[in-house]
Amino acid sequence: MENKGTYNNRFVKARELKSAKIPWDGYRIKKEAMGIGYKICFYSLIAGLCFVILYPMLKLFPLVVGEMSDLGNPDVIWIPKEFSLLSFKAAFKIAMGGSIMGLGISLLYALSIALIQVFMSAMAGYSLARIDFKGRNIIFALVVLTFLVPPQALLISQYLHFKQFDIFGLITLLNGSTIDLINQPYVLYILAFLGFGVKQGLFIFIFRQFFITMPAEFEEAAVIDGCGFYRTYFKIMFPNAMPPIMTVGVLSFVWNYGDVYYTNYFHPDGPYLSVVLQRLFGPEQREKINSILFDQFNVFLTSQLTFDATRQAALLLFLIPLIIVYFIVQRHLVESLERSGIVG
Repeated sequence: MENKGTYNNRFVKARELKSAKIPWDGYRIKKEAMGIGYKICFYSLIAGLCFVILYPMLKLFPLVVGEMSDLGNPDVIWIPKEFSLLSFKAAFKIAMGGSIMGLGISLLYALSIALIQVFMSAMAGYSLARIDFKGRNIIFALVVLTFLVPPQALLISQYLHFKQFDIFGLITLLNGSTIDLINQPYVLYILAFLGFGVKQGLFIFIFRQFFITMPAEFEEAAVIDGCGFYRTYFKIMFPNAMPPIMTVGVLSFVWNYGDVYYTNYFHPDGPYLSVVLQRLFGPEQREKINSILFDQFNVFLTSQLTFDATRQAALLLFLIPLIIVYFIVQRHLVESLERSGIVG
């Protein structure tokens, strides 16, 4: 009984000490003030960044979902008086001809280029990471140089090469002259196969950084099981490279889908939606777009604002596939970025 009473007394005293108020000294005041100040700065920074990101979208909202007759009305700032999808209907008709065929072609092009870049970049990255050969470091330095140097610096040489395309003089020997590949769709695929596609130097770097961190035991076990070099790569190494595959695949798809640099120079007459939008909604096309709005959509008061509303609606339609891709893969993409060579 005495032991139990002693234990109870100690428990009560411990609770009293725990609940006793500790006097506020200068150190605690300073620590609490610093914590509050840190939280204020942190949340202010987050709020500022959110405002910078969302402000253009908030200004865009009444422009594309309101009546075109209300454009320029000083009473309409954030919320339109009447909601309307006329700008989207006009953009769909003007930019896509009332069909999603152009959008489908652009998506198919971006997907096919992304698959090629993933396949070729993975092989190049694996070779630079796991195969010891003379000049490997020099080649890797040149790969890094390709995404550090602006693409404009390589444009003239690439353009002339495809303008007068020849392979070690064989085409001239067989055909009598070089051939012109400019404005042909397979030029973009050739660039991707040879490692000079959109940002492909960065993709090779990502794969190289990932493969260089993989344990050598994988390859040793494959050799013991009787796998050759190619079987080891395709059966063991490549399937285990899902983080960089996901990262490179998404980045390649997004950048090729919205590319206007390579497509404009090497295939300017192509059906890519990014090029079509740039060509249709240039500043010199304002009168043409406004006349279409007047003739086909009964927009009687056309101006720069009606042209801007149609153009912004077309851009939003163009971005819909990217938004869908983001919501589908964003969780896996974040995990892949953490595990890929970007942070290595």
